[in-house]
Amino acid sequence: MADLQAELTRTVRGEVGFNVTSRALTTMDASNYRRVPLGVVAPRDADDVAATLAACRAHGVPVVARGGGTSIAGQATGTGVVLDFTRHMNGLLSLDPASRTAVVQPGLVLDRLQQAAAPHGLRFGPDPSTHSRCTLGGMIGNNACGSHSVAWGTTADNVSELSVLTARGDSLRPGRDWAGAPSGLRPLVEGELARLRTGFPDLPRRISGYALDALLPEKGADVARSFCGSEGTLGILTEAVVRLVEAPRARALAVLAYADESAAAEAAAGLLVHGPLTVEGMAADLVRSTADLPRGGAWLFVETGGDTAAEARARAEAIVRAADVVDSLVVTDPAAQRALWRIREDASGTATRMPDGSEAWPGWEDCAVPPARLGAYLRDFRALLGTYDLRGTPYGHFGDGCIHVRIDFDLLTEPGVARFRRFSEDLAELVVAHGGSLSGEHGDGQARAELLPKMYGDEMVTLFERAKGVWDPDDLLNPGMLVRPAPLDTNLRFAVLPREPVDVVFGYPSDGGDFAAAVRRCVGVAKCRTTEVSGPSVMCPSFRATGEEAHSTRGRARLLHEMLAGELVTDGWRSMEVRDALDLCLSCKGCRTDCPVGVDMATYKAEFLHHHYEGRRRPASHYTMGRLPRWLRLVERTRTAWLVNSLASVRPLAWLAKRLGGIAPERRIPRVAGETFTKWWSRGFRKQLRQSVAAWQAGERTAGPRPVVQLWPDTFTEHFAPSVGKAAVRVLEAAGVGVMPTPHVRMTVKRTAEGAVSGVGGNLWLSRRDRVCCGLTYTSTGQLDRARAVLRNTLDLLDLHLVPELDDDRAPVVVLEPSCAAALRTDLPELLPDDPRAARLAASVLTFAEALERLAPDWTPPRVDRPTVGQTHCHQHAVLGDTADRRLRSAAGLDGELSGGCCGLAGNFGFEKGHYEVSATCAEEQLLPSVRKAPKDAVVLADGFSCRTQLEQLAGVRGRHLAEVLAEALEAEAH
Repeated sequence: MADLQAELTRTVRGEVGFNVTSRALTTMDASNYRRVPLGVVAPRDADDVAATLAACRAHGVPVVARGGGTSIAGQATGTGVVLDFTRHMNGLLSLDPASRTAVVQPGLVLDRLQQAAAPHGLRFGPDPSTHSRCTLGGMIGNNACGSHSVAWGTTADNVSELSVLTARGDSLRPGRDWAGAPSGLRPLVEGELARLRTGFPDLPRRISGYALDALLPEKGADVARSFCGSEGTLGILTEAVVRLVEAPRARALAVLAYADESAAAEAAAGLLVHGPLTVEGMAADLVRSTADLPRGGAWLFVETGGDTAAEARARAEAIVRAADVVDSLVVTDPAAQRALWRIREDASGTATRMPDGSEAWPGWEDCAVPPARLGAYLRDFRALLGTYDLRGTPYGHFGDGCIHVRIDFDLLTEPGVARFRRFSEDLAELVVAHGGSLSGEHGDGQARAELLPKMYGDEMVTLFERAKGVWDPDDLLNPGMLVRPAPLDTNLRFAVLPREPVDVVFGYPSDGGDFAAAVRRCVGVAKCRTTEVSGPSVMCPSFRATGEEAHSTRGRARLLHEMLAGELVTDGWRSMEVRDALDLCLSCKGCRTDCPVGVDMATYKAEFLHHHYEGRRRPASHYTMGRLPRWLRLVERTRTAWLVNSLASVRPLAWLAKRLGGIAPERRIPRVAGETFTKWWSRGFRKQLRQSVAAWQAGERTAGPRPVVQLWPDTFTEHFAPSVGKAAVRVLEAAGVGVMPTPHVRMTVKRTAEGAVSGVGGNLWLSRRDRVCCGLTYTSTGQLDRARAVLRNTLDLLDLHLVPELDDDRAPVVVLEPSCAAALRTDLPELLPDDPRAARLAASVLTFAEALERLAPDWTPPRVDRPTVGQTHCHQHAVLGDTADRRLRSAAGLDGELSGGCCGLAGNFGFEKGHYEVSATCAEEQLLPSVRKAPKDAVVLADGFSCRTQLEQLAGVRGRHLAEVLAEALEAEAH
């Protein structure tokens, strides 16, 4: 297709990508299907779209329109040219509060429209759970709905007029009264009025097929409405006039608890008479934690509105009184409501895993039946699942009778795929028997179009084909969707993956040790493509910095999928395309928690880098920053910290060092401490150390003495910020917790003749060569053999310095640097899955705040009583959690929420050459603005060394570890 590429490059002003990366990123949407396109075009305007259609028409190449790529039925994939509207044609062209309309381009993300409409008290009614990344064009293509459809209907109910280009280049303006209809459509409809009046089921969520009944004269012959839900098969949308609705001034959320999903489904239709804004249902299997929900096995989320909070609350309470529930909760606080809604919105991802961790897939994601029949349908649906020995947990829009479900199909083997087909055929008949629609929200695509004759009959499907022929006689637009569809069991994205396990280093315990299964986790819901941080979330900072799909978690997962497939990305672990996509991954681990399906791109990146550079020369930064602990120990042994700092302050020498070391020239080299933390400890705390050891042993045998923790001498506290370690010792001791460093203690045990422990002794052990290390820098740069060796050495040292008889009584390990604590909790057991010592050490790791909360629960911290700004460390958010930190800050009077996102430095990432701009952009997203807006007396908290360094180098602000703030307050109290 070199001629096509050349013509597109010549005639299109936007980007034209026929390279491996561009194609690999669009092989899949959020469905089970995969198609490899010839190329991708990102048009700048309607003229670019017209030029693309002309070139493809001349070469006989199909065209597929794509928005956010979150389609669940396969309709955003194709084998021709994919039009990506998210890059340029993503604007809000106008918004008229008086007429309550907005003019939008197809690539506009829904949340951007909502933000623009909100100051006028308006909003777009439909709001799918993917509202933070789905586009208006995609919503029109699928006739999307969302949780508020019981109040404001589907997208088709909220569209006024469209601008459409046909495959043959005609520019149309579909609207009411046959406006914008292609030649031949009106005669076709007028010849089939009887069929159109009787051939469609009457239910609120009938999305399947073409909405030809919208062209009936009694319905206003609405061509725009009929176009909605056509999945890009009739024309290419370039602009839309949409209607806005008045948003309630206040809202309340009633969470109604039921014994199970069937009880919730039976109750949903009866609540509609109260005029709710939503009636959403979900079961306990889809909830990671039910702590914030009323007790029950399933819940309805019923939202009400009003002019005042009291009015909204009164309506919610009236619904609670009318409902027969196990328990209930009414929430009016907006932040609390958002937290509860996130539970529901994340179900599209959490549903992809069964409670036992096994995989589940879309395919029958959104069938809909009349709401009054929902309970009966779910009972029959459950019975059908049992017949096929399948599992799935329904959830979704119970008030509209629309059910989402992911089912544990076996799509990897021929018998499993055959069962998938038989089940699909039987379920289609079941849905039709209940008067339903095969699709109630996401469209038919390839997943259901083959079964439309079961719902509509052959004659109506033939009418659909005739309508398609009127709009697109050459079958150029998204062929194989809706009419003349590809079989539902072909083009499955799993078919190309290797059948044998891939040889990898990490254990991947949640995926059965299978790297391909880990990569399969990404189902394309694209929460990583959210353009703004919501609350404390982190994922995905590199996408927000660049706006490029290749730099999203989903994009990287897609490239890894294609690498394993070997069809498009053909050079495996050596792939430069995969390497380049992973290069801007900050390894923040945000996706490990924020991704609904738990994709862990930091681990995948480390795995890839290990294989990519195996037996080859690595980038300079891997030898410098990747092996940082080794170089810092050399500095310590040679006592040359002063020399290193002096040389780093000489600009020409610093420039040369950075150039040779692969360090960004914009960065300043951090100063190395003149005295390490453990050196300070050994010099001044020998006596206290011995007392701590004795106290620990005595405390294990009696109820009297205080608890003891081991303080981990992480590389950053040890060599760059010993003040943090000193402060932690001060605070822990003040709280009544004894402290000893790890593993610089050799212990001895005295026993009686009967073998009972009669005493314990301890001697300081300070071998400069024998140092524990979490292996973080080796892991993040993909030097996994070295990381494993370092971790094994650490485990050996712990065994050497702690007596085997006391191993079960080992004191908790407190790690002050969040990234090191996260490495010990997750990377350690995943890199050494067969070593039981790894799991024991991981389980013993505590953060500073966790140690105080667990071991000194009655201790009251000193009052600081100052506002607080800063950022929760990304690894703390993703792996460790910050609940204990929040409580400790509150008890100390440190008021204020820390921002989300990532500081952008992220260990070695922000120091590596070529990363400075992205690093700074990440910092400017949340961290730096929050610090600039802070009051003068605010405490800037940053527990991570990277975060403190970023603050110092980009804003000239000193961030402090929470331990330092509390230690300073203790000193103030003492004086």
